[in-house]
Amino acid sequence: MRREIALAAGAVGVVLLAVVAAVLVPGALADPSEERPVRPGPVDIADMEIAAGDVTGDTVTLNVETRLSHRGPPARNVSLRVQAVDTESGLVETTKTVSVGNLTEEREVAVPTNLTVDREGGYRIRAVLYRDGQRIDSGSRELRGLEALQPPYARSDVRFASADALPPVSFSVAESGEERTSLDLQLALTNEGDERPEDLRITVTLRQADSNIVANRTSVSVGSIRPGRTATVETPLTVPAGYNYYIDAVLWKDGVVIDSARGAANLDPSETISVNETRREVELEVGDFTRGEGDEGDRPVPEATGQPTSGGGSGFGVGVAVVAALAAALFARRWTQ
Repeated sequence: MRREIALAAGAVGVVLLAVVAAVLVPGALADPSEERPVRPGPVDIADMEIAAGDVTGDTVTLNVETRLSHRGPPARNVSLRVQAVDTESGLVETTKTVSVGNLTEEREVAVPTNLTVDREGGYRIRAVLYRDGQRIDSGSRELRGLEALQPPYARSDVRFASADALPPVSFSVAESGEERTSLDLQLALTNEGDERPEDLRITVTLRQADSNIVANRTSVSVGSIRPGRTATVETPLTVPAGYNYYIDAVLWKDGVVIDSARGAANLDPSETISVNETRREVELEVGDFTRGEGDEGDRPVPEATGQPTSGGGSGFGVGVAVVAALAAALFARRWTQ
């Protein structure tokens, strides 16, 4: 009889303990099948592509496409901030913020933005990714040599020739006198394109080398040059004899300077001048995409695993209560023996 009383007392004690735990610790006896809300899946910046859009005399519009990679459960309230930072001054030139919204599928998403900046110098294009207002990733890419981008009105495939055996500007003496010298100027042009522009002209200016005074100038129409061919435009000019001159030739298209070249005419036998023909080509350069480097304060926050977690807090569960009741019964049985 004492054994049955002890077992009953132990079982009642375990039940009372479970009831007290359930009251004092919410969720202590929660059903483990009930799960917490799933954490959002990880999102990061996979790559950044930049293309030149509209180009004017002062500005250029950069078409920036940032590719986001999403995995796992849905990620909600995602946004992207894209900035153009001047590489020399470090000042922010322009900023655009784009709301991406909710990402539900495991895939890459392209987010386009347009940034208009000055057409000179270089910029660091920086992208910062947010989820629910919290920064989770960043990346950047550098641009240099934007001045190499030309507006449509300044584009032409006709240029002054650059071959060593064919200087862009040359001359011959047509007639020489005591006070005046007549020159025949030859200007070599090459059409590197596929079309035959008709609206080109050249202005030629002769400047006295020591004083930089304009001795004479003229303008001549270029005419039509077939694609892939080089043509020579000739024009006469007369200048005072016995001086040295710089020959400045400028190629125009619809009132816009397309190209220029310089030559020298040494008419003073006691002194000669030369022209520095060293040319430095300016080209557009796009740097590699980097993630989170060089952006102070842009370190990404560690991502969630995206895996669901069992819920209700750190409670014992119904199974634990049953095990505790059996253990109490066995302990009471041994104690009564």
